[in-house]
Amino acid sequence: MSTTLERLLPIRRRLATARSAERAVAIPWYLYAVAIASTLVNVGIIWDISWHMTIGRDSFWTPAHLCTYLSALIVGVTCGYVALRTTFAGTAQERERSVSLWGFRAPLGAWICVWGSFAMLTSAPFDNWWHDAYGLDVQIISPPHTLLALGMISIVIGALVWTLAWQNRGTELANDPEARHRLHQLFAFAAGLLISMFAIYVTEYSYRGYQHGSQFYRVSAMAFPVVLVALSRASNMRWSATWAALCYMGVRIAMGWILPLFPATAKLGPIFNPMTHMAAMEFPLLLIGPAIAIDLLSRRLGKDASPGRDWITAPLFGLAFVVAFLVVQWPFADFLHSPLARNWFFFSDRNFTYNMRPQSLYMTYKYFIRSADPSAGAFAIGMLVAVVYASISARVGLAWGRWMSKVQR
Repeated sequence: MSTTLERLLPIRRRLATARSAERAVAIPWYLYAVAIASTLVNVGIIWDISWHMTIGRDSFWTPAHLCTYLSALIVGVTCGYVALRTTFAGTAQERERSVSLWGFRAPLGAWICVWGSFAMLTSAPFDNWWHDAYGLDVQIISPPHTLLALGMISIVIGALVWTLAWQNRGTELANDPEARHRLHQLFAFAAGLLISMFAIYVTEYSYRGYQHGSQFYRVSAMAFPVVLVALSRASNMRWSATWAALCYMGVRIAMGWILPLFPATAKLGPIFNPMTHMAAMEFPLLLIGPAIAIDLLSRRLGKDASPGRDWITAPLFGLAFVVAFLVVQWPFADFLHSPLARNWFFFSDRNFTYNMRPQSLYMTYKYFIRSADPSAGAFAIGMLVAVVYASISARVGLAWGRWMSKVQR
């Protein structure tokens, strides 16, 4: 009997080792690679905005720009390798779950990432020319910045779609709860980075001084329901939109804590506010509130509703977003204007630029812009319009989420 057990023990050890190895590679390295690239995209763009706020645009070859374009390089190398390997050395299963483009085969998420990489690299010389022609320090929204933003968002969406394809197939991780948990973590993180990209692009309409006006809520209603509703529907993860919103807030808060630790001074004039350290972007929007509301509504209504029913439920998602966002963001804007927020945690005293006058309403915390709402009636009408915008955005999000939930390539 003991001899039989001694013979079986090595076999059991080999089987256990094989199972452990299978689990270790259950989630492929390239999903982590594009997740790192997506992180560098966000870090680079937030760093670059801080650079413009603190120093100005002194050169194209700033560390922030290099960080951003490093993400495009990582994506290009990673997805290029995956495409070449799948095309020329892939298994039948790998080729079956890939998409053909110009004779090459790769997962759909990889092709979306590749497009984003090309868009980013194309925008670089265009952006340099734009600054030379129209000024060194311009607004966030410009044609080259728009192309760059689309490229960066594409990289993050590609990483998200690639992760969802693994989730949707399910067979690879059916017997590995730990790997499924890591995949859910990757999804939440990539989704949070996507929300961050949307938030960055509407920065100029989201300053805390705008957050008592209907324009802020109208712009937010166009930008955020589409992604929050899509995430809530697409993922098998419980509270997917909520976790994504938490990841978005975590990334933005971490950057708000880290950037002011580095000394910096302005190199462009006029300098009305001498800077001694890197500026931080404002504290992130409290999207956790509408994200919870959307997740609750999604769980109540179900994620498998018909397209016809989506037309009926979209206004519910739109209304839930606007009401929940108004309830949490309006008083929080008051808090950000108060002395209680002028500290390292909320960093509302570290959002100023080198060309901002110290006596300005922004630096003295004395303003809320309500020019678009001259009366309570105008504000009410503006918020009704916000609900309409949010409903349209939610309907697009429902369709997008339905498509993502079916992606398996």
